Amino acid sequence: MNAPQTPLSAAAAAAIPAGFKPLKFMGFMAVNGPLYGYLHAEDGLPVMGFRVEERHCNPMMVCHGGMLMTFADMLLGFTCSVAAGGRKFMPTVNLAGDYVGPAKLGSWVEGRGRLLRQTRNLGFADCLITADGAPCLRASGIMKIPAQESREADVLSLFG
Repeated sequence: MNAPQTPLSAAAAAAIPAGFKPLKFMGFMAVNGPLYGYLHAEDGLPVMGFRVEERHCNPMMVCHGGMLMTFADMLLGFTCSVAAGGRKFMPTVNLAGDYVGPAKLGSWVEGRGRLLRQTRNLGFADCLITADGAPCLRASGIMKIPAQESREADVLSLFG
């Protein structure tokens, strides 16, 4: 289920930076996109991005903080999952963020997670999210590494 393309999203799709591939999601995550990503060559951790469309914006035509935090939540969760082998979906235990600048309509929002620590049960990560290269959100998260097999997922396959 993908969200309908608006005129901006169709035009902006041509301006996706090289190396980014569409990420295929279902449900809530699908309607927040389109989102793009790849695994960084140096550390193998996810890099994700999206083009700010009108539907992502608040009344000031700036990307809504809720969209930025949703993006950060996905990025941090995938960062912890990939660092732990990419075979489990990791639910969020804690998510915190600081808005440090705007992400205006049409801007390219990009983030790269950093694994800070991993224990047997938890992953700790942070990220800096930018809009056209300028910082717009700093976020950190704690993700649960589940023991049960019911949380199995092939997170690595999302990134091609």
